[in-house]
Amino acid sequence: MNTKVTIAGVEWKNPVTTASGTFGSGMEFADFVDLNRLGAVTTKGVSYEPWTGNPVPRIAETGSGMLNAIGLQNPGVEVFVNRDLPFLKQYDTRVIVNVCGKTTEDYLKVVERLSDCAVDMLEINISCPNVKEGGIAFGQSTCSVEDITRQVKKYARQPVIMKLSPNVTDIREMAKAAEAGGADALSLINTLTGTKIDIYKRKFVLANETGGLSGPAVKPVALRMVNQVARTVKIPVIGMGGIATGEDAIEFLMAGATAVAVGTANFRNPLATVEVIDGIQDFLAKEGIADIQDIIGCINR
Repeated sequence: MNTKVTIAGVEWKNPVTTASGTFGSGMEFADFVDLNRLGAVTTKGVSYEPWTGNPVPRIAETGSGMLNAIGLQNPGVEVFVNRDLPFLKQYDTRVIVNVCGKTTEDYLKVVERLSDCAVDMLEINISCPNVKEGGIAFGQSTCSVEDITRQVKKYARQPVIMKLSPNVTDIREMAKAAEAGGADALSLINTLTGTKIDIYKRKFVLANETGGLSGPAVKPVALRMVNQVARTVKIPVIGMGGIATGEDAIEFLMAGATAVAVGTANFRNPLATVEVIDGIQDFLAKEGIADIQDIIGCINR
């Protein structure tokens, strides 16, 4: 049975990675999960300088999901390069670094710092607020999406995955803009913006007031967007949003995703990633499918 997939010339042993921000940089889950089994590990967002993140409380449960307003807290790229990357390179898995920033220059400094590192791919988080444009996220304007993609591609030595925000009018337009800017692949969706109110305290539950909604609640929206984008662009798509089982992953693959990412499920079940891998393999075996390529995008043929 062949479960290998290739994205922008990089071969993965299977189509399963982790969603950024839900798996640390792998070290936090290594006691539960054999990282060698994953197609790739996608790290938590890495910025040039350390970020402290938002004030607490910054996580809240919702029906079939969760809200988070962590604020991309991380110790910065130097700590990642000197501590986290050597740890990850012990394992036979692809390493994808999620890059975040508040200005285009912030992104480029991280990308340039990682250019000579043993990193397989870069995932650029364009849901970050652009401080030079009044706090509007890079990923909410087609011009901004194309421009930052083009700038990143000038500095990157690894294939570039642009991570798209669902908080837009038409995700297809953002996908086309990233493709026009030279993106090698796309990942989607990032979280949907939501909020929660404590009716007894008469205040927002999150200190930040709003947060990113993730988990099973967003899966139908994510699946729809992944299918729309897969039909629109010619570059590979990595699908994510509410994936917790092999069956969930199969849906995304059939919708046109070349690979999938497991996110919020990791908080509930640390074994979620390997269970998804096992579920995909079980499905292929039961259906008599010898090559995973036979199901990728099959509903669009």
